[in-house]
Amino acid sequence: MIDNEYKKRKAEYEEKAAAAKTTGMKFTTVSGREIKVLYGPDDVEHINYLSEIGFPGEYPYTRGIHPNMYRGRIWTMRQFAGFGTPKDTNERFHFLLEKGQTGLSVAYDLPTLMGWDADAPEAEGEVGICGVSVSSLKDMEILFDKIPLDKVSTSMTINSPAAMIFAFYLAVAKQQGVDFKNLRGTLQNDILKEYIAQKEYIYPPNPSMRIITDMIEFTTNEVPNWNPVSVSGYHIREAGSTAVQELAYTLADGFAYIEACIERGMDVDEFAPRISFFFNSHLDFFEEIAKYRAARKIYAKRMKEKYGAKNPRSWWLRFHTQTAGCTLTAQQPENNIVRTAFQALAGVLGGTQSLHTNSMDETLALPSEKAVKIALRTQQLIAYETGVINTVDPLGGSYFIESLTDKMEKEANEIFEQIDAYGGVIPAIEAGYFQKEIADAAYRYQREVEKKEKIIVGVNEFVEKEEKIEIPILTIPPEVEIEQKKRLADIKQSRNQEAVNESLAEIKDAAVNNKNLMPVFIKAAQNYVTLGEMVGELKEIFGTYEEVAVF
Repeated sequence: MIDNEYKKRKAEYEEKAAAAKTTGMKFTTVSGREIKVLYGPDDVEHINYLSEIGFPGEYPYTRGIHPNMYRGRIWTMRQFAGFGTPKDTNERFHFLLEKGQTGLSVAYDLPTLMGWDADAPEAEGEVGICGVSVSSLKDMEILFDKIPLDKVSTSMTINSPAAMIFAFYLAVAKQQGVDFKNLRGTLQNDILKEYIAQKEYIYPPNPSMRIITDMIEFTTNEVPNWNPVSVSGYHIREAGSTAVQELAYTLADGFAYIEACIERGMDVDEFAPRISFFFNSHLDFFEEIAKYRAARKIYAKRMKEKYGAKNPRSWWLRFHTQTAGCTLTAQQPENNIVRTAFQALAGVLGGTQSLHTNSMDETLALPSEKAVKIALRTQQLIAYETGVINTVDPLGGSYFIESLTDKMEKEANEIFEQIDAYGGVIPAIEAGYFQKEIADAAYRYQREVEKKEKIIVGVNEFVEKEEKIEIPILTIPPEVEIEQKKRLADIKQSRNQEAVNESLAEIKDAAVNNKNLMPVFIKAAQNYVTLGEMVGELKEIFGTYEEVAVF
């Protein structure tokens, strides 16, 4: 209860603060949210602690999904790795594991992300440049050579052709004699955010949703410890969204996948515990922490109250965090080490289960080994030297944090209503709703930077005019593309073409007759059918998607 004495003193303070000198800076978050000079008990008096905040490990999980959080288990430390040939990336994997990394995270090159083989005309000049090139099972065999798949957790950033790439991975597991039940890892496999933000789509939204539902159904039955979808707000934020847009759009996508599986006839408690999320950690420290706390609360409430999930694990929002690539600067790139450290700390204080820290040179090229090691050491410093893991949700109870968390929840629910007014996520995508909202937010922020209302150190202030960048850059030689094309040609020459033709026919049959596609993808992988061949077969059935321009 706020008494009259408090109200009187608060009014006196606000009068003094209003008259005090200021720097003239714009006191808003990166997202443009106005921030008051001070927060107090009156900002949180409407919040019921037990029902809206609660204790860690208890519904609605605002303070974390585990009672003791990092006292029980430190987050999984991942570093994105993928470049050149599968052999190049395999060597980087071994390097990272030797340096103490606890999980692998695979970046694929643009041709792979688009479902093109290395020898496709569209792939020319891009093979292995911004990720590892994978066209067939042979590439996946090399990629995970001498890495026992039952001993590591593997995250794969792949979306449109995720089902085929996962089939390659499962085929390698079979070769190693690993039971699918012992595989742990995550596929990004979030096609909805591709239409919203990243634009690496192949098929129209509805058949794409069918493929993802097939995968969720398959993994639920056959690969129970695998997360078949990591619903990704990361790329939504990288495209220019605000924090609350990232929060709302990401959760809306996740709810769309859940609804699709329920419509398929699946029990929500059978698959929901393996749906995970992937958020950006941007530069506005407190806004990011509040975003993660609000996300957990919204998700738990929706899963329990709307979808009728009874298993508490279905109420948990488990998420991976990556520091914001869009905040890295080519100018004074060593500053990126500091940016990344603050962003990583926000992810930890927000309760992430897994964390990737960007390397200082990633805005210039693929990260060098030295830069990757510094990024990994950043996580280890946070975990073992700062003391932030000693208590759960150390910022919980802060007037500012609790008020901000509450506001973000309310604003996200308002956005859900806007999406529902379109008829759901897919109609909203087709209407260009998300694209326009993100573009407007990105434009607002860019104008603030140009007017120096927002300062980016080394870019629009504290500039070094004659700066010399002396960071070694990792470059991918043209021999990578030559080698990949040769391997692919050898595979096509040596494989059993009759078995290939049979697999392609089975893929078409499964697509047309609504059979689960995963078993036929795995068989096709074992017959060395290429990624591009599988994708091409489905293009004939599903067609391709073209976005409608929105102004």
